[in-house]
Amino acid sequence: MSKIANAFENGTAFIGFLTAGDPTIDKTVEYILAMEEAGCDLVEIGIPFSDPMAEGVVIQDANVRALKHNTTTDDVFDIVRRVREKSDVPLVFLTYINPVFFYGYEEFFKRCAELGVDGIIAPDLPYEEKGEIADIARKNDVDVISLIAPTSKQRIQMIANDATGFIYVVSSMGVTGMRSEIKTDLESILSDIREVTDLPLAVGFGINTPEQASEIGKIADGVIVGSAIVKIIEEHGEDAGDALREYVSSMKNASNE
Repeated sequence: MSKIANAFENGTAFIGFLTAGDPTIDKTVEYILAMEEAGCDLVEIGIPFSDPMAEGVVIQDANVRALKHNTTTDDVFDIVRRVREKSDVPLVFLTYINPVFFYGYEEFFKRCAELGVDGIIAPDLPYEEKGEIADIARKNDVDVISLIAPTSKQRIQMIANDATGFIYVVSSMGVTGMRSEIKTDLESILSDIREVTDLPLAVGFGINTPEQASEIGKIADGVIVGSAIVKIIEEHGEDAGDALREYVSSMKNASNE
């Protein structure tokens, strides 16, 4: 079994994302450990990809920087290996299906199992095609995390029924990125999902301030933040550790107010 359930045992989970290889492999290892130390309950690790269709400009630029450093999928697995030498924090890959396909599904999920990757989020994998990887992932105790968007109301039961790990509830339409306001009726969406599953529900896309984290934390089981963390890394480069700790700590605390 994966360790994802552990992330939701200490109040509202704070889930942080960063792009592997940005600014360097070594710093990615350091920053994952710093984020856990500051209160991150689960870390999403982005595998760099040349066409990250669900991402806004901040994470797109991080992918470009990582790829310029020739960060490979094997490098990302090595990051996990090094993190696992010091930490049991739940880890989930965020990746597009192309890199997984070209790596080879069997070999990819086998390595996930060997190194302790607990789940995978593939934003470009439609529910109808989830079966392409579901059995192989399950065999290797890797949860395939389902996404439910504001437009998914008619599909909620179908998507939630066979979801595993947690459900990633998309707060807003469009791509990832920091938003000053989240206008979606999340309470209604979360209520609809809870009618068909007991899995933890974590909300992401757009959340970047403690005030937003506090509001989401009152209604969801987890708060997901990506672009704001990636932006801190972009601004501070190889000296982002202290700023990351301070930000993650403030967001974790706000999520549980």
